[in-house]
Amino acid sequence: MITMEDNEIERIIKSIRDLMRKDKGMNTDAQRLPQMLWMLFLKCFDDYEKGKEILGNYEPIIEPPYRWRDWSDDEKGPRGEMLIDFVENKLFKYLSNLHGDDSADQRDVIGDIFSEQKNFMTDGYSVKEVISQINKLDFTTLEHFHLIGTAYERLLSSMKDNSPGTFGEFYTPRPLIKFIVKMINPSLKNRETILDPAAGSCGFLIESFTHMEDQVTNTKENEFLQKHALSGIEARPDPYLFGIMNMMLHGVLEPNLVRANTLETPLRDINEKLRVNVIMTNPPFGGEELPSIRRKFPAGFQTQDTTLGFMLHCMGRLKDGGRCAIIVNDNFLSAGQMESKVKEKLLKEFNLHTIVRLPRSVFAPYTPIATNILFFEKNGMTKDVWYYNVPKREGYKSFNKTNPIKFENLEPVLKWAENKKNDSKSWKKNIEEIKKSNYNLDVKHPDADKMEEMPSPDKLIDDLIKQQKQISDLLKIVKEKMT
Repeated sequence: MITMEDNEIERIIKSIRDLMRKDKGMNTDAQRLPQMLWMLFLKCFDDYEKGKEILGNYEPIIEPPYRWRDWSDDEKGPRGEMLIDFVENKLFKYLSNLHGDDSADQRDVIGDIFSEQKNFMTDGYSVKEVISQINKLDFTTLEHFHLIGTAYERLLSSMKDNSPGTFGEFYTPRPLIKFIVKMINPSLKNRETILDPAAGSCGFLIESFTHMEDQVTNTKENEFLQKHALSGIEARPDPYLFGIMNMMLHGVLEPNLVRANTLETPLRDINEKLRVNVIMTNPPFGGEELPSIRRKFPAGFQTQDTTLGFMLHCMGRLKDGGRCAIIVNDNFLSAGQMESKVKEKLLKEFNLHTIVRLPRSVFAPYTPIATNILFFEKNGMTKDVWYYNVPKREGYKSFNKTNPIKFENLEPVLKWAENKKNDSKSWKKNIEEIKKSNYNLDVKHPDADKMEEMPSPDKLIDDLIKQQKQISDLLKIVKEKMT
């Protein structure tokens, strides 16, 4: 259910977009989005630094007069042409030249981010109006940041004037992320390392941080969690910037997020240093890479298909005993020439123990594609694959913007995973049967046809109520005729 606070934040984000539409320097959302994002980032980072300054003994990363609070001030900040000149010739130059004193310094992160950013707005007074709207947002609490991030991500899905779906592809519902992290259960005690090779807004890394933060018992564990446990790779500049902002606001002070295309790394170059204990990821659905990517894969597995490429990389980047959860669409599960070869490799070299089949509407309104979560481990070959069909929410036809999937919808899967057994939602498939089907993993429940014929309990009750009403009406008619 959307609260008034959600609506207010969403209204502010949309008003920022509308103000940017009036500026002659920007013709498409492909320009408005990065403009909005770098401005939100600087406000967000300034709120972050304000919080640190209150605690004392903190050396600011961004110095005056380049802090957001300095140049965005209504009274003291520049206006009109002076504001545009300050942003383009002073602010961006200062930020892009920031360099740290060691290998893990936030100055390097900010310098890297702003070396690729550009100011598209040409009217300084419009910039001032946008600043006024942004200053209404409060990044000082995690709750507010979540709401701002959600509103921004909703806006991404609606911006289709450049190329449909381009900007919304990195959004994964938070309840789904929380469920996957709980299923994988990364351990700080065992000093497990976690990678998301298609990090997007870093939801998996942030949820993993929260999950492992509760396990911290000493300074060394906290240092490992902050500096070594979490890593991500993201190719696109906008999700990369949002991911950095997201992680820092959630307490990851030195985000280990690399701006690169995971699939550019040849599989043969993945050594033990690049391998991790845990991978959790939601790579783009149905994408196709440049022809040069084919050569990054070994003979027999050369592909431009994004999903297949990420699947091969996930297999290549796992340490012995490692665990992976990856979201894929139905196309991967069904039989196909290259898909079958990749699945054969997966089942022979890894233990694909569970496939959670999600309702088609889980990613609505971003995409209606049917999706699945594959859980596999590098601890031997697959013998049996367990399936679990997540039902739609009772009383609703589908999940959507006003009725999104909730963690409670996925909790029964966690309980079932502790003691797997066949029931109306789950079933098991033996590896020999899968081999005979040419590694087709798109398997229905054995009693699916019978269950489809059987009405739902809600429908049975509704039908019964209707029948009782009809009987009651008939009895009234009979009674009237008898009197």
